[in-house]
Amino acid sequence: MKKGIISNKLSSIFISIIFLSAVSTFQSCKSEGTENKKVEEKNIRKIGVLLVNHGSRSETWRNSLLQLEKNVADSILKSNEVKGIKTAHMEYTEPSIATRLKEFDKDGFTDIIIIPIFLTVSPHSFEDIPTIIGQKEDPQSMEMLKIEKIERYTPKAKTYLTPLLDFTDILQKNVLRRTEALSQNPEKEGLVLIGYGDETYDKEWGELFNKVAEYVKQKRGITEHTYGWCGHIAHYNPDETTKAINNVLKKKEKAVVIPVLVAHDENFQIKIIGGGIEKVKNYKEKVIYKPDAILPDANIEKWVINITKEYVKKVQTNEIN
Repeated sequence: MKKGIISNKLSSIFISIIFLSAVSTFQSCKSEGTENKKVEEKNIRKIGVLLVNHGSRSETWRNSLLQLEKNVADSILKSNEVKGIKTAHMEYTEPSIATRLKEFDKDGFTDIIIIPIFLTVSPHSFEDIPTIIGQKEDPQSMEMLKIEKIERYTPKAKTYLTPLLDFTDILQKNVLRRTEALSQNPEKEGLVLIGYGDETYDKEWGELFNKVAEYVKQKRGITEHTYGWCGHIAHYNPDETTKAINNVLKKKEKAVVIPVLVAHDENFQIKIIGGGIEKVKNYKEKVIYKPDAILPDANIEKWVINITKEYVKKVQTNEIN
């Protein structure tokens, strides 16, 4: 009788062990299957990066943006998570945004991270680019694109538009470095920043330039500054540059003029800003100027690399749609 009871107990224990083992195996297989599915989804994704800039008729300007791509390409592609990187110009010249998106589609890319290389807020970044890539249908932007003959194209691949370059810190350091290279006697100098400008976001542009100027003044020991515009907000008029310089020369002996433009364009740095400088009385003694630009800048390259890594992770983990 006791043997029968013991035998039954052993049988029950044996069955329980088999059951628990089966459950454990099932859960393990399920977990492994989930992980395999995640790996499979990650592997079938083909992620590309598109650096988008405003565009210019100047070959020098365009080459600066193409050089930015070359400088970051190895770092972005080395992990093999990004399969391709390209540069597109929003207007004036090819390759356009639409052209590049078609190329990505043709090569079977599933996800495209779009990084705008713009100085700060503008209708281009908030309305035009999203409208071009099919994320928005802004009526005013659509009309402008039609007039400018800028092609719109909604790709098969998913597009992810990153925030603008965080120029708050980058621009401060950039302008300080360029000012220090020109400045000779800070106590007798005033700082003049000349940028493209934007009618819609005039307040934001002004606040940015004031913030940058205050940073440079504090670090360099310059006590006065002004800023002016050279783009369509100023009707591409050199007189606006002249006016900004003369304002600072009312209080200082010399003016250090810094072009706050993404890249070098002969029309802006030479014809407009340079032309405005030449209208200043005794400009050769009064004005210190170098027709350079924000690019090249190692900090911008690091930003592009870092924002790419951040968005690749978001794409792979489905954090953004």
